[in-house]
Amino acid sequence: MNENSVMVIYPYLHKGTWVFDDESKGLEREPFIAGVDAMLSNVVEMKGLDKDGFSVVFSGSFLPDAHMTLDWLRADGGGNWYSCPELGMEGWLCPALYKYFNEAPKKIWTIFKNKIT
Repeated sequence: MNENSVMVIYPYLHKGTWVFDDESKGLEREPFIAGVDAMLSNVVEMKGLDKDGFSVVFSGSFLPDAHMTLDWLRADGGGNWYSCPELGMEGWLCPALYKYFNEAPKKIWTIFKNKIT
């Protein structure tokens, strides 16, 4: 769980909500809320991603060819607010963020890909 790691999650729509599972972290149908859900919907639309599931590669360290970044704004309610300059949006990442990082990174680099079937 250090900031030099590259991690992957696979968001998908479940009953109208963006969620993801990560058995290794004890997460099942972990929802994206408070603006991050809208960010994902915009990215899916912009990049033509599969609503049934796609991958998000992310890191607290620079990723070559990153599609978007999230810039830390502030801690709040156990989670953290981030802004996405590429989308002009803000969203809150819940405390599940700490299952991937020891502390909230100042910047998160992201790459989005359709799942391979």
